[in-house]
Amino acid sequence: MTSRPPLPPFTRESAIAKVRAAENAWNTRNPGGVVLAYTGDSRWRNRSEFLSGRAAIEAFLARKWAQEFEYRLIKDLWAFTDAAIAVRFVYESRDAGGRWWRSHGNENWLFAPDGLMAERHASINDVPISEAERLFRWPLGTRPADHPGLTELGL
Repeated sequence: MTSRPPLPPFTRESAIAKVRAAENAWNTRNPGGVVLAYTGDSRWRNRSEFLSGRAAIEAFLARKWAQEFEYRLIKDLWAFTDAAIAVRFVYESRDAGGRWWRSHGNENWLFAPDGLMAERHASINDVPISEAERLFRWPLGTRPADHPGLTELGL
């Protein structure tokens, strides 16, 4: 069995590390790599879509990122318990028509003992923005360590 540290039970520090690891993975936009953080039978609700299992999650992520260009994401820890983490997040992306979007949301995560995510429930709202309103301008990939988080950006 492969584990995915940090493992439950979470402390504040390990929950923050888990959130940053998830953010970094999602910013790669690599569905095949991202899906490895989830159990084989992981269950998701993403907006109005319900998914179960790695194959469905990987297909969803591939479809998602094929439509969201210049995707940049920040996740912040909201709350945690021994095996659950709640985050708030914001991402910015551009669609095929050149329109920019800022997407705000919350996620609730439940982890298996091996540190893989067994459940993910996401609620997301999209707000159109202009290119000039963008706040996430680092080079594509991992957010730099010195880039402000959501609270510092006032989001």
